[in-house]
Amino acid sequence: MLIESRMSSDPELAALMAAEQRELREAGGGLDGQTFRPHDDARYLVGVLGGRAVACGAIQALDRETAEVKWMYVRPAHRGQGLARQILGALEELALRSGHTVLRLETGSHLPGAIQLYLSSGYAEIPVYGEYVDNPYSICFEKRLPVLA
Repeated sequence: MLIESRMSSDPELAALMAAEQRELREAGGGLDGQTFRPHDDARYLVGVLGGRAVACGAIQALDRETAEVKWMYVRPAHRGQGLARQILGALEELALRSGHTVLRLETGSHLPGAIQLYLSSGYAEIPVYGEYVDNPYSICFEKRLPVLA
C-alpha cells in the first residue's frame, strides 16, 4: 500500500470520512448525530491500493510532546490485510518526525477490532480525556514513542 499525505479538503479523504461515519451510525456507535469534520491543523495520511484510497488516518498536536490519532479508517473490503497497522505505524512515524514522543487516541467500546489493534501495537489504556470525558462509549489509549536516534 502506498501511503500519501493529503490535505483536509481532499475529495478521496472526504469520501473515506463519509463511509466511516455511515458505518459507525449503522453500528450504533453512540454518535447521536455527531459527525467528524476535518481539522485544518491535523495531518492526514491516505493509503492507496490500485489507485484507490482505501485507508486513512490523521494526527493532531495536543501539546509540544503529545499528538492524538484523530481518526483511522479502512474500507471493509480491505480489512484483515494489515492496512490499519500500516497506517498506524505511518502516523507514529509522522508524530515522531513532528517532535512528539507520546501518541494518544480514543476509540469506541463497540469496536473490539480497533481495541485489539491498539493493544497489540503497544498502546496502554488510560483514563478518558478531553472531549471524550462525557462519552460513555469512549476508551482511550496512549503510547510512548521510541525516540529516533
